[in-house]
Amino acid sequence: MWRIALAQIAVGPDKRANLARARDLLERARTQGAGLVLFPETFMSEFGPRTPPEVLAEDAEPLDGPFVAGMQEAARRTGRWVVFGMRERSPRPDRCYNTTVVLDENGTVRAAYRKTHLYDAFGQRESAAVLPGDRLPDPVPSPFGRLGVFVCYELRFPEVARELVLRGADILLVPAYWVRGALKEEQWTDLVKVRALENTVWVAACDQVGNHAVGRSLVADPAGLVVAQGPETETLLLVDVDPGRAEAVRERFPSLAHRRPALYGTLTAQSTPAL
Repeated sequence: MWRIALAQIAVGPDKRANLARARDLLERARTQGAGLVLFPETFMSEFGPRTPPEVLAEDAEPLDGPFVAGMQEAARRTGRWVVFGMRERSPRPDRCYNTTVVLDENGTVRAAYRKTHLYDAFGQRESAAVLPGDRLPDPVPSPFGRLGVFVCYELRFPEVARELVLRGADILLVPAYWVRGALKEEQWTDLVKVRALENTVWVAACDQVGNHAVGRSLVADPAGLVVAQGPETETLLLVDVDPGRAEAVRERFPSLAHRRPALYGTLTAQSTPAL
């Protein structure tokens, strides 16, 4: 079994306070046997959905900046793998990247994924403050299988999860800041379940609370069953992941093996439906 933890917490603009919370939660995860801790999207600092772009750009840090260094020290001290969101400095003075960092137990940066699909929906416009990345990450080998990472709104793009699974991901990790709205809580749960079921893969999705976020972080197994879900309040959600579950499910539901890619020729970068 792989024991992982989802740190569903409120995230504020004070980086030092967020880093202190991370140290605390990593120590709690260590004492409870979780080897990997997943934090929410933009965990470094969160200002709310209508913060001016220049404020976010000014707050952003490079990957070798003080916040990542603090998280690296905490990972080393507790011997945990850590996945967390931050705003990374970009070449543009008025834009930043929405980046997810993967650290191993020695604090080494194993991956840094810049969110590629931005949340220009439900009256929000993430692209006003954020530059999109230009590639999906390769899955990261770890003691918990190969880790595939994508972010929040990207749950709505089945191609993202499928691409990571086809590249060999054993578990998909989704840091999020899923904002409340009409049907949003149902969509959050349904999308996590469907991405797990259609790819016969584990999916762990960690949301913030407060700041209009819904919470309700969850883990779905390769059959799309929710094996753990948090409340709308802060929690450290501990989950045991069975690495043999995907193989067992795929023996009964061999949908990945039944794919016929030669028939899917319209699924190209140039293929966008008329709106």
